[in-house]
Amino acid sequence: MAEERLPQVSAGEFETVSQLLASSEPLQTAFFIMIAGIIGIAIGYKAFSTWVGSKKFYYQRPHASRFLRRAVLPVFAIVFITLINIYIQSGLLLGTDLTIIGDEEISPQEIFAKILNTFNILVIGYTIAHLIPIAFTKREKSALEREDFEAWCEMRGFVDDEDDLIHKVYKWVPPKTTPEDIDEEEFQELLKTEQGRQQLEQFHTAKGNPIGGYEALVDNPFEEWKKSERAKYEKYYQNCITGNNQSGRKLKPGAKPDEIYPIDVWRTEKRSNGFEPLIPSSHPPGYAKKKMEGIPKSAKQIIPIGIFAATILGVLAWWGVDLVVLATATGGLAIGIGFALQETMQNYFAYIFIRKDKIFVEGERVKLDTGYNGYIHKITPRVTYVRDALNESVAIIPTRNLVTAQVINYTQGVKMVPALVQVGVSYLNDPKQVAAILVKVGKRAMKEVVDGKGRHLVRQKRCPYIEKNQPSCGCDKDILVDVNQPVVRFDQFNDSALDFSLWVYVRYYGAQFKTKTDMRMIMYEEFKKYDIRIPWPIRTVYQGDEKREQEEIAKLNEKRKGVIDEYGVGDLGRGSGEDE
Repeated sequence: MAEERLPQVSAGEFETVSQLLASSEPLQTAFFIMIAGIIGIAIGYKAFSTWVGSKKFYYQRPHASRFLRRAVLPVFAIVFITLINIYIQSGLLLGTDLTIIGDEEISPQEIFAKILNTFNILVIGYTIAHLIPIAFTKREKSALEREDFEAWCEMRGFVDDEDDLIHKVYKWVPPKTTPEDIDEEEFQELLKTEQGRQQLEQFHTAKGNPIGGYEALVDNPFEEWKKSERAKYEKYYQNCITGNNQSGRKLKPGAKPDEIYPIDVWRTEKRSNGFEPLIPSSHPPGYAKKKMEGIPKSAKQIIPIGIFAATILGVLAWWGVDLVVLATATGGLAIGIGFALQETMQNYFAYIFIRKDKIFVEGERVKLDTGYNGYIHKITPRVTYVRDALNESVAIIPTRNLVTAQVINYTQGVKMVPALVQVGVSYLNDPKQVAAILVKVGKRAMKEVVDGKGRHLVRQKRCPYIEKNQPSCGCDKDILVDVNQPVVRFDQFNDSALDFSLWVYVRYYGAQFKTKTDMRMIMYEEFKKYDIRIPWPIRTVYQGDEKREQEEIAKLNEKRKGVIDEYGVGDLGRGSGEDE
């Protein structure tokens, strides 16, 4: 037989896999079976992955789906390689020629088995490295889900809740003491009826705080809320696939461009829109797929690289490779690659710093040191896209440049953005009267300027809705400074007008533009009503009579001296001599 004609060889003579396989026909058979099996597993996995992506399970349980898709291939590969290993170690190859390695005798099948074990170790390391980020992502999504629940409690239910869920899981408990803004008799009368209790539940104090508390009626309100949210998603998904949606057509799961949100993306989209109901196909085709691709990748994705690299180093050490020699040999190559990829690595680490320190995130409005003003559209490890506020252009900037550049973030920090309107009125108007009318304009703007969802755009200490025993829209939240609004200033005496400025503080940067437009509309109405005139540019030319003017000025000379004697002239020697 071929096996009997093969002479004994030392381990050093097995320089290639072909030489090792040539030492035994069963090894050749096992090798070809392994290659065919791996190809079959890869083809089967691709079909399996496509099948999972087209099923409801993928959309309802995205993390479990990702786990299954990541784990199924390694499991089959490990099982398959292990069976081949068992075949080799089962005694079919006993009695074959042995090789000598050091003082130990090792057969070719044992060497081949070690190679198979190496494959298994690498597959296990690869699998663990890719399952860990899934666990981290699931943990982050669970934290966001808990935040959504807390927002639901604070809002006392979302607008798309059914059957008054908040009162199914919570019971409103009236305060033990009567609120200061309501008398005792009225308070006790309202407590006697269910309608009165509902009215008290919506009541807010003068500081905008709701009264009373809530007592849980179920063991776990969070779980009940999650069931309700999953029921909403189930309805959303059914509307997508049945055609009962805004587009009037059926949406196919797994189709490209994807138009059905997985539940995590569905939650993200609702969160960004104030937990408003999500209508299927309310966006252009492919929007859902683009949304999923636009979800920022976590810096934790470095972890899989580290785990897999450690696995490879462990395998090399197991095979007897001197890691010190390997490090020395690869050090020069690493330095060369480092210099070649210097800018790329700078961009990548800048990306990590931006994500970690949350300098800015997608959707925030920033102003770059170049003067470019817009919204952060997408942050990648290579470049960052900044979209112009008016959608006129997109700035593509290397991410590393944003770490060292001066970036003004209008979204973070104290959300007190001034909306300033300047106006000039005639010298014939009384400045005090003008100031009072401008205050009226500002007061009207605080109540009347709202967005498309009915929320007030102007920050204020007490939401106007509270006066009507309605829930606050949130305009009285997060006020960190004490500002009496509106603010009116008499700026200067201009050539032909008295210059005034009126400003209020709005909720976010973009709100100032609508607010200023609406304030100008209200100002025009009030000025017409009270005949406050905005003058045309006027220049009056006097032919001088210096002697007459001197006589007129001299008549009040003694009164002016009296003012000097009473109030002084101030410290003229201080200051830089410039307006500050």
